[in-house]
Amino acid sequence: MLKRFFSYYLPHKKLFILDFSSAIFVAILELAFPLAVQWFIDKLLPSEDWSTIVSVSLALLTLYVINTFLQFVVNYWGHMLGINIETDMRRQLFVHVQRQSFRFFDNTKTGHIMSRITNDLFDIGELAHHGPEDVFITIMTFVGAFWIMLTINVKLALVTICILPFLILLIVISNLKMNKAWGNMYSNIADVNARVEDSVSGARVVQSFTNEDFEISRFTVDNNRFRKAKLGAYKVMSFSSSGIYMMTRFVTLAVLVVGAWLSFTKQLSYGELVGFVLYVNILFKPIDKISALMELYPKGMAGFKRFTELLDQEPDVIDVEDAVEVDSLKGNIKFDNVTFTYDDKKPVLDSISFKINAGETVAFVGPSGAGKTTICSLIPRFYDVKSGAITIDGIDIRNMTKQSLRAQIGIVQQDVFLFTGTIRENIAYGMLDATDEQIKSAARRAHLEGFIQSLPEGYDTQIGERGLKLSGGQKQRLAIARMFLKNPPILILDEATSALDTETEQIIQNALTELSKNRTTLVIAHRLATIRNADSIIVVTDEGISEQGNHEELLQMDGVFANLHRVQFQK
Repeated sequence: MLKRFFSYYLPHKKLFILDFSSAIFVAILELAFPLAVQWFIDKLLPSEDWSTIVSVSLALLTLYVINTFLQFVVNYWGHMLGINIETDMRRQLFVHVQRQSFRFFDNTKTGHIMSRITNDLFDIGELAHHGPEDVFITIMTFVGAFWIMLTINVKLALVTICILPFLILLIVISNLKMNKAWGNMYSNIADVNARVEDSVSGARVVQSFTNEDFEISRFTVDNNRFRKAKLGAYKVMSFSSSGIYMMTRFVTLAVLVVGAWLSFTKQLSYGELVGFVLYVNILFKPIDKISALMELYPKGMAGFKRFTELLDQEPDVIDVEDAVEVDSLKGNIKFDNVTFTYDDKKPVLDSISFKINAGETVAFVGPSGAGKTTICSLIPRFYDVKSGAITIDGIDIRNMTKQSLRAQIGIVQQDVFLFTGTIRENIAYGMLDATDEQIKSAARRAHLEGFIQSLPEGYDTQIGERGLKLSGGQKQRLAIARMFLKNPPILILDEATSALDTETEQIIQNALTELSKNRTTLVIAHRLATIRNADSIIVVTDEGISEQGNHEELLQMDGVFANLHRVQFQK
């Protein structure tokens, strides 16, 4: 784990060397100060040479100015190092999440992902800055201070060091407990984030069912669990800090008493006693650093552990080594004995086979849960088939790069997702470098131009989070405009008009008809009237593909499709 953590220093090694060397120089000056004080008291004061005292004082002032500058370097540039590493980790994790397949998002709460990308990495920057630096400086300062103390007076040095085994034992025990405590805290804050994300996203559903009190009670349970975990961590930390404080002050008192006795018996000069007391403080400064690091390390490493756990979840849909870039596809689609399952239990699709010719419009109908949406999700490789093969223009889609494959496929769903921003930005999502004229042309073809012109700010109108300021029909037309810009040879329409009123549905249907021209189009529909002109209709049931043909042929079969037709059109 530590080796992996330190690998993030490599891109910033120059910054690390600057910070680390400055910290070492600061520590050396700290070690030299008590010696200067001892020399000042024992040598300079008895000599009564005022000019030498002033010169030495000016020299010490110069060293303090240098030390102040180096402290600034350690604090500012050192924290920059930590922030850079934290930023690198956050970017790496975001990129990794973006490359995950739909299966990952099916099984992972959004709030948990947000927590890993944000909260879990908050303390990484501090740990990256203080961790290696403080450990090295602590060891160097402790060894240096103790060695100098031995040269001053062996008896006092032994009195000081006798407390060390108890301090080490306290630190080790506390560190083990805090590792567990901070791990629990990060897990609980992820639950809190997930609860907030659910409640805020579903605020309209919550209020429509008047379930505000229920949501508040559920949040309170998670929030109190987080509070309890955090209090437990701070209880361990407080016990440790209090123990360290008591032990270090006890040693200081012991040094004062024993040192005073040695001074009375002429075994220790007053300058040596003052210097020794200063060295006791320097000796235990590393203990304070270790105490602070003991709080920081478990928090930082608990976050880093959760960071690596998510980072180690490899996408289950990846490009093969020799995957080809497809510049353009005609749209000849073939399913060959395709079997697929979401959870390795009952297959959603079992040995499905069919063929769609380029430029055809093929509709999929059937009861909910039969696998219509699954079929259309397999074509862009949002999931990979368990067995069998899907080919487009004779090429297995697993042998194409995901990016080039998906660039050839456009999807318009019933539940349109729009980003916070303007109408212009959301249309341009179909082609990020689109010109204003191209955006306006796409809006016009999607029957959206009249609505946009009626808005005071036109294309620069803010649509709110997920397009909440737009109606369902307006969202659909915006999604269609986006697809006109993308201009893919293969189009998937997943119940794109099922939630609209009749008048709006007709407008959308006209836009979709124009969008479908000269493209291979797959339509998932519940309203059978919208697919009357499809070149072929495939009826999907729990048993697989039960019927296939055009509208009139399926009615004449008097099977599943004819029954669905009678149910929908009966008076």
